[in-house]
Amino acid sequence: MANANQTKNAFAALADPTRREVFERLAQGPRSVGELASDLPVSRPAVSQHLKVLKDAGLVTDRPEGARRVYQIDPQGLGQIRAWLDRFWDSALEAFKAEAEKDDDDEEDEA
Repeated sequence: MANANQTKNAFAALADPTRREVFERLAQGPRSVGELASDLPVSRPAVSQHLKVLKDAGLVTDRPEGARRVYQIDPQGLGQIRAWLDRFWDSALEAFKAEAEKDDDDEEDEA
């Protein structure tokens, strides 16, 4: 199960629209700060700050590549969010199953 604080930090990091945009761009593959900053209405230093928040939240990792750093989505961080959401999905499926079985029982009683 995901650490509640880590999940909270991940959602807080993604609450900012610019960080979400950066994160979505990383979903297309690893990119440098310069690549991420192109076509964004913020400076490269601002993108670097957004990446730091995403990294601190466990959502992205980085690696050196020559004189620059390349960022990518951290599957473990994304897994934390997925695990949190799955709790609700599992509950919803159980409720749907119970309702469907109830409807089946009602139909059998009427027959």
